[in-house]
Formats: sequence, C-alpha cells, structure tokens
Amino acid sequence: MNYDTTKLKDILLRENYVTKEDIEKAQKEAGADGLINYLLKKEIITNDLLGQAIAEALNIPYANLNSNFPSREQVLKIPEDVAKEFRAVLFSEDEKGVVVATDNPTAKGLSETLSKIFKQKTTIAYGLPEDIDKAFTHYRKALTVRFTKILEKQEHIAPEILDEIFKDAFSYQASDIHFEPQGTEVVVRLRIDGVLQEAGRISKEHYENILNRIKVTSGLRIDEHFAAQDGSLHYKKDNLEFDLRTSIVPTIEGEKVVLRILSSYVRGLALADLGFSEDDQSIFEVTAKKPFGMILVAGPTGSGKTTTLYSLLRMLNQPRVNITTIEDPVEYKLKGINQIQVSLQTNLTFAKGLRSIVRQDPDIILVGEIRDKETAEIAVNAALTGHLLLSTFHANDAATAIPRLLDMGIQPFLLSSTLELIVAQRLVRQICKHCRHSVEVHSKDIITKHKALKDFFSEKTITLYQGKGCDNCGGTGYKGRTAVFELIRMTKEMQELILKNPSRTEVWQLARKQSAKGMFEDGIEKVKNGVTTLEELERVVEMSQD
Repeated sequence: MNYDTTKLKDILLRENYVTKEDIEKAQKEAGADGLINYLLKKEIITNDLLGQAIAEALNIPYANLNSNFPSREQVLKIPEDVAKEFRAVLFSEDEKGVVVATDNPTAKGLSETLSKIFKQKTTIAYGLPEDIDKAFTHYRKALTVRFTKILEKQEHIAPEILDEIFKDAFSYQASDIHFEPQGTEVVVRLRIDGVLQEAGRISKEHYENILNRIKVTSGLRIDEHFAAQDGSLHYKKDNLEFDLRTSIVPTIEGEKVVLRILSSYVRGLALADLGFSEDDQSIFEVTAKKPFGMILVAGPTGSGKTTTLYSLLRMLNQPRVNITTIEDPVEYKLKGINQIQVSLQTNLTFAKGLRSIVRQDPDIILVGEIRDKETAEIAVNAALTGHLLLSTFHANDAATAIPRLLDMGIQPFLLSSTLELIVAQRLVRQICKHCRHSVEVHSKDIITKHKALKDFFSEKTITLYQGKGCDNCGGTGYKGRTAVFELIRMTKEMQELILKNPSRTEVWQLARKQSAKGMFEDGIEKVKNGVTTLEELERVVEMSQD
C-alpha cells in the first residue's frame, strides 16, 4: 500500500504526535524510508496513533481493530479468499451501512467486490496490518485439522506443523507451548493467560522429526535423548517474528519440550500497565530513584517478576545512567542497557558476573535472580557501596523474603542497611472486556463460602463482574492478565526488626501496622473494580495472609 510519506509526516507534526526534533533525528538516523519504523521502535508514537495518521493521509476513517476486535461472526461475513486477497475485515454493521477495515484501501476492485457482498452502503477504513492478521485467525480450522492436511501432502511436515503451532500461539498470546508425549501420541498444549489448553495432537511417528527440528534450530544436540537440554531459537516467517526459549527433558514416555515465547510487547510496558495501584506505583517509583539500595521482586516462576523489573528499567534508562544486567537467560533485549548472559560453558555464574559488573562503574545493576548465598552477599555489598541493585527472589510473599535471606547467611546488619523495598506479586486473569457483565449477589452468600471476605463486603448486596464467554476470549470469559501486588518498605522500625532475625509473621505484623496491604487485598480491589473475578483471585492468591 502506498501513502504520501510527506503528508503523513505533516499530519504527525500538526497533531503534535511528534516534534520537529523527533522527525529530524529519525531522518538522520534512519533516512526517509525508515522514518515510521524508527518512530515506532523508539516509542515516540504508538501503533494506534500511526494508524490514525495514515488514515488521515489516505483521507479515509481509521478502524481501531485493537480496541474493537471483530467477532468470528463478523469476520466470516467476508469469504476467506476475498478477505485475504483484499486484506479486508468487517469492522461494523448497522442499518446505515457497513464499515470494512483494510490495510490496502487502494487495491483495485476492492469497492466493487465489497458492494456485491454487502449490497448496502460500504465505507472503507484503514486498519493496521497486525490487527488485520489477528482478525484472520477466525478463519483458521482447529490445529488437528490443519495437521491432517499437512500430513496428507507428506512433505515439509515438521516445519509446516511448527508454523501452524507458532501462528496460533502468537495469535492467542500464549506464554508457553508444551509438547507432551503420552502413549502413541504427543499432546500439544498452549498456556494462555496462565492456564494450559489443549491445542492438538501429533502421532509419535511424526514427532521425532518435529523434535529434531526444534533441537537443530535451538542449537541443541539431536543425538542426545536422555539428558535435559536448554537452548533458544528465533522464529521469523511472513509478518511473524519472535524469540523462544527451549527446554527439553526426558520422560518415561519420551522427550518433553516446552517453548517459552518471549513476547516483544513486554518491552513497551510501563509500570502503569502492570496493575499497580496509584499508591503502590508511587512508592515503587520513589524508591527506584534512590541512588543506592536493593529492591527485590518476589514470587514463584511465571508470576511476572522479570516483566516488572524490565518496566522499571525502562523508566530508569537515561543516557547519563550506566545500567548493566546479568540474567539467565536474557529474555528481552533493551536498547541502551548492557545485558550479560549467564553461561555454564564459560563458567560465567551470577556471582562471578556480578563481581565483574561492579568493576564496570555501573549506576544500576539488575541480577536476574538471587539463588544462593554467594550471589546474595555480593548483591548486598554492591547495594551497600553506592549502587541501586534490582533482583528477583523466589518467595511466596514479601514478608517471607526477609527470613529467607537471613537463612542464606546474610548478616542482619547488612540486610537492614541495604534493603529498600520488597515487592511480591502474582498474575491473575482479567475479565474479557468484550463480554464482561455485572452480577448482583448477596454478601452473606459469599461470606458463607469464604469467611475471610467478611471484612471486605459489608453491604447486603454487592456488584461483581464476570465474563459471559465470547469469540474474543475463546469462551473462557477471560482475556489477558494483570498482577496483584504487596509491598513492604524499609522503615526505621523494620530495619530494627531485621536486626533481631525475625520470623515471617513478625515481619508481616509490623508491615501491617505500617499500612501494608497484602496481595489478597489488592486483588479484592481489582474484583470490586471489575478487573478480575473472585474465583480467579482465589485460584491464585491465599485468601488471608494475617
């Protein structure tokens, strides 16, 4: 599709989407052809603002498919062959006519073809290419059906099956892909919004080739079948491009594979997007602006700890600041930040890498995880000697992190002098915005089931929310995830308590007196505000932490 780049640039300037300095710098660094990609990559404009500007340059309306994602019924009103030829998706329909979104509005024959399909007034609007592709997922058959068609051709079986799996995983924003050998079959499951869902099945006879392809592209040994292997691969085909982390372990049924999708959207998340309350976000930001000290984010694997720290790094990343990370693995590459990958082959451990980093004159250090006493001691000393140190820590809640660090052998006086903030978190599924509806319930019915809720619901009847289930959420009623948090700040009283080698209960009791809220309380606020459901909160967070 062609649009007037000069006109688009004028629109971006006129609407104050960008400044003259932004344009000049973009043209200097990327040239005229790379102007738009540069502005997007540097996050000077968003995709939606770009879509609006392109639509204005083309003198047509903008269809925001991202905010108003079309249903399966809408999409299927345009035959698949026509939709894909003209890149067209039905955006809206009423008695006045229809609006069709496309990223190629100047395509020859588009208007004539659409008028034959709808036989009423048809308005053509501009839609972003990635949103059009996402809408096209409604045309897809089930994975098992697509597998059958690929097997019938009997050629390129492994790459084509993986292509189909990757397309679905990316479209549904899955975080992990599981290949699980079971008897004569291999079950393919996707973790979507934290919950595993079966996507299809592959026969064992074809799995060997698929497994070998995964190993080769991940840089792993294909002749090793009885040892765990870890690697990574980069996938790129058509408009789809992302990185995956590979983990293979031998089971009694065969080799199980888990591929973790490293979603690029995480790079653009700000703290405000993560689910922090205004008060908690303010505490987090103020603490992070201190010149030294230690901030820990606690939680189990898959609770979003890395995402939270990366969002914080984005806020802290300035040309005048030297930021260095050591991670295992480096999940997301951040521009302007020095990132080091832990390597067993070269004996580069967290502890050894951290020792070297301290000699590199950093202002801010991120340690992917504090796993042992040696790493903990070096981290504490780095925080004590003028560095802001960020790290993750495996603990069930914020209060447990302190006695666990002390049990590792960290001296209480060192920990009390360096620790500034502990954040604990879990991920909960969000109610689908497209099918969310309110439900009036009697508070006594809820309290009868969960006595811990009596302090939160004093009214006789309360309004809660849930999802009915629709095409956009795959009938689950949930779409996307957010986090519930709890924060413990280091006050003078907390520092004095740490010197006494306290238990988890003693830490939390003091934090409570100082107005700390638990993850459960933070979750209840999100339940009341219609972000998530009580059932989802109960699934993820312990009902009472006192």
